[in-house]
Amino acid sequence: MGFRALRGATTVELDDAESISVRTKELIEGMLERNSISKEQLVSIFFTATADLHAMFPAAAARQLGLGDVPLMCAQELTINGAVERCIRVMMHVEDDRPRGSFHHVYLHGAVGLRDDLPE
Repeated sequence: MGFRALRGATTVELDDAESISVRTKELIEGMLERNSISKEQLVSIFFTATADLHAMFPAAAARQLGLGDVPLMCAQELTINGAVERCIRVMMHVEDDRPRGSFHHVYLHGAVGLRDDLPE
């Protein structure tokens, strides 16, 4: 079985637990659905959040989706001038044999323009 990484990002309007939870779940579900990935294919998920998000760990939202047995880790994103604010990024590692270019990375809300170099 091959090993691939899938990227995604989203933003929240408010730094509160409900906003972070809703947007993180939307992103994770979108990444899984859009790429026909099952929970059993997940190896791990790495989350970053910008320094302006403090209300909850994005990984906690993933656990609410039933992914508690998948290794999850959070870290703070680099603070770069002009970067997208209130942004949650995800790198999802999956077991999959499809070619790297066949995956659809998912960018939602204020993160839509982060990677416009990727095919839709």
